[in-house]
Amino acid sequence: MPTSTTKEILAVDGFLEQLRIVRQLSPHTLKAYQQDLNTLCKNIRQEQLDLHLVKAIHIRSWVARLHSGGSSPRSIARLLSAWRTFFDWLAIPRVDLGIKEIKINPVQDIKAPRKAKSLPKALSVEYAIVLMEKAQAESSIYAQDLTAWMSVRDHALVELFYSSGLRLSEILGIDSNLSYGYSVDSAGWIAWDSAEVHVLGKGGKRRIVPIGSAAMTALRNWFNVWSAMLQKREQSATPFFINPQLERLSPRTVQARMKQLAIRAQLPVHVHPHMLRHSFASHVLQSSHDLRAVQEMLGHASIGSTQIYTSLDFQHLAQAYDLAHPRAKAK
Repeated sequence: MPTSTTKEILAVDGFLEQLRIVRQLSPHTLKAYQQDLNTLCKNIRQEQLDLHLVKAIHIRSWVARLHSGGSSPRSIARLLSAWRTFFDWLAIPRVDLGIKEIKINPVQDIKAPRKAKSLPKALSVEYAIVLMEKAQAESSIYAQDLTAWMSVRDHALVELFYSSGLRLSEILGIDSNLSYGYSVDSAGWIAWDSAEVHVLGKGGKRRIVPIGSAAMTALRNWFNVWSAMLQKREQSATPFFINPQLERLSPRTVQARMKQLAIRAQLPVHVHPHMLRHSFASHVLQSSHDLRAVQEMLGHASIGSTQIYTSLDFQHLAQAYDLAHPRAKAK
């Protein structure tokens, strides 16, 4: 039974009952609707309005108040969605509730504040080097312990991520065979002679990205281990990055292995594959300032997607200024 006799609360109770019976929403979702609509009713009572008198100007005022009070754009967007659905429901006359017909939904054209665009998280050059050196040190154990072959694979992975800026799916799509060969039918392959990687990116677009010498050394070391493991296989294209079952490595495994590698390297940040892609883009841009080249290597369809790294570059320059300029800091 309703806990209040106000028309607003009766309307909310009726609306929630329909959501529960007709749309069969979960208790958790219903609770979220209840909270958002309670906020609406509170605002209506403060303004001493009836439901049918709520206008867009009121909604904008309430949203502005919530935003200035610290509510996130995501929370406000959810709240507006609940209000909009509620007023759509009230478009049908609710004579039994004593509510007049609402002909225009006051929330219809109201949008939540824009979410601040967060910058991609990238490693510093120093942290990237520490991570690469840790992976290299662990891979060297394989010379004495053949069961440590995964450390050789992981070293090749992190070096290729940082050297090429490839996406996780692009790297895991790379195939090879036992004679340093590849098939053009594969999603990706390494051109060993030219030190390049060919991948199939978003939108089915192929691109070629150069590979640095450190990454090529790590990849050749892994190729030797990989070929020894697969020497009894046929020469057809085979996944290059594999698990103990000689199957293509899964994204989750790569994410977990990289996270643990960063922990062992004592880095104070959570490292994941896409962070190395961001690090690649940021560090190349810091050195070259060639936005178009970075766009091509990342495989971005629009340069607008690449321009966000200019903000990271500016942060780097600002930090260098603060450290170096004698008048940068207040006395």
